[in-house]
Amino acid sequence: MLSLVPLLIIPFILFNLGLAGLFGTGTGDPFATQMFSVQMMSGGIWMMTVGDLLIVVALLLLFVEMMKSTRTSNASIVDHLLSTFVFVAFLVEFLLVRSAAHPVFFTLMVIALIDVLGGFSVSLRSAGRDVNLS
Repeated sequence: MLSLVPLLIIPFILFNLGLAGLFGTGTGDPFATQMFSVQMMSGGIWMMTVGDLLIVVALLLLFVEMMKSTRTSNASIVDHLLSTFVFVAFLVEFLLVRSAAHPVFFTLMVIALIDVLGGFSVSLRSAGRDVNLS
């Protein structure tokens, strides 16, 4: 049952928790808060912000969702439907909530769209291989 839950709901919830001020400095953009920085051999400084980490987490979850979409069962249909609902929630919040007009949120929404489109594509492709015409 837990495998039916679309994992991209996690970044959606984390973004909204960040907007609520549950992490960050409390002033300004909570997703621009620097988590750490590393001095590179080139002399440049690479830093990771909260928004960057949230995008990386979403990309890792997208990989897991793509692996889940290779299943050919009735459960995969429910999983795709729920993933579509998550994308619609992203889209509605992006269009209607002022603070969701943020580059990190937009990137998360595009990741959710790729999950929906990729999930359906992978499922159709793998289901086509299961069809046996004899």
